[in-house]
Amino acid sequence: MSPPPRQRDIAKLAGVSQTTVSLVLNGRTAEHGINKETEQKVLAAIRELGYVPNVTARALRKQRNGLIGVHTYERLFPTSKESYYDEFMIGIERQAVRSGQDLVLFTSMHQEGSADPSIFREGQNRLRIADGAVILGFDQHDDELARLAAEGFPFVFIGRREKAATLMPYVTADYRTAVTDVVMSVHEHGHRRAAYLGLSSRAEPRIERHDAFVAACAATGTAIVEEISADQGALDRAWLDRVLASGATVLVVESTTHLEELAVICAAAGVPIPERLSVVGLDTVGGSTAHPWTHITVPLRAIGARAVEILLDVLDGRRELTHHERLACGFEPGATLARPL
Repeated sequence: MSPPPRQRDIAKLAGVSQTTVSLVLNGRTAEHGINKETEQKVLAAIRELGYVPNVTARALRKQRNGLIGVHTYERLFPTSKESYYDEFMIGIERQAVRSGQDLVLFTSMHQEGSADPSIFREGQNRLRIADGAVILGFDQHDDELARLAAEGFPFVFIGRREKAATLMPYVTADYRTAVTDVVMSVHEHGHRRAAYLGLSSRAEPRIERHDAFVAACAATGTAIVEEISADQGALDRAWLDRVLASGATVLVVESTTHLEELAVICAAAGVPIPERLSVVGLDTVGGSTAHPWTHITVPLRAIGARAVEILLDVLDGRRELTHHERLACGFEPGATLARPL
């Protein structure tokens, strides 16, 4: 059996120096001015020779093993329409590939019957097999995040976490600006009486959207005539009648969970959208909806990708641990916001 190929074999086949091969393998071609043609020659030689890097040796040299952990405080692949995780994961994976990193998904904390899921099993931080981690989740686990930070384990949180904001970086959507812009648009369309529909569960992103809505309504002189927080399936005709009786001409909906339910109730009651009641969503709407909703769009994939970039900057010492980013949301004009009759 012939010995496995080495970097010098790649260099010989590609007609470049061994240093160039090393820079290509470590994803550092741009900073050293190596052109794309040379990089492609090296990559072609790697494929032809079947070269596999010695991850253990690289880790010993760099104190890094090229592994990024991904951890969630809920199941990673739920089926709810409210779940962002699949879109976050697409962004995380794509940026990891671009950065030459491998991903490790941590799922064992979700074992059936686990009464107290935790990163720390038998006192040990399970994430330590990775260089650092991207952490996601609606549920609050600030004590665990504080413990991770105290251990010096680097992580980036997706979503705003004010209690943990001084511990490690986070990246989130700029909901405040997006919701303020929505209320301004509602006001410019001539609406002066608005209703708000939210979910019963008050995770931080929902609280931020609601607070921004209240502030923007006060700033524009828009009256909030009805507010309700309800679980999916809790809306009925009596609730719709109450909204209409309040004089509301526009309904601002915090969550996509309620949009299709609202469409069914309005259709059954003979209440046309937007002719009788305009509707604006404060979240990304999936492609499966039958209604052309007016709504904001959350840059989920960009947030996932940015979390990986920030984590790598932290690992390389290029980013402060107190770094926080808010990415701008978009706006889909749809067809459910019109001037009141």
